[in-house]
Amino acid sequence: MSEFYGFSATSISGQKIEMSDYKGKVVLVVNTASKCGFTYQYDGLQELYDAYKDKGLVILGFPCNQFGEQEKGNSTEIQEFCRLNHGVDFPLFEKIDVNGPNAHPIFQHLKAKKKGVLGTESIKWNFTKFLVNKEGEVVERFGSTTKPGKLKARIEDLIK
Repeated sequence: MSEFYGFSATSISGQKIEMSDYKGKVVLVVNTASKCGFTYQYDGLQELYDAYKDKGLVILGFPCNQFGEQEKGNSTEIQEFCRLNHGVDFPLFEKIDVNGPNAHPIFQHLKAKKKGVLGTESIKWNFTKFLVNKEGEVVERFGSTTKPGKLKARIEDLIK
């Protein structure tokens, strides 16, 4: 069993979710923020989710306030913002840290498996994306500037 499936996280509504619930699916894990220059990517993420959720894709959004304090809201505010402004209905989780000593274990794992530019583990900004295959292996990391639509071909390859 993949290490990824050994983790859990708390949903934005307060329920414990096991990553093993996503076995056999392609998973896109994203650290998000509501007041960021990349917030528009929620729309692209939702488009991906709508296009591929019935084919085996799940997108997991993890709000984070570590970059320019661009996610100050509480869980209710974040969830309402995402639904009202971007139509988000993919799973969202409680606000977490992605870097530093309090980084969520899922992000510690993702960063260790797929390093960023110049081999660094740290996440540089909001909307960094990690693609996990059906076997739970972290196969790719995309920076903030990579728009969700650019992931379509890769997602289609993994869904097959």
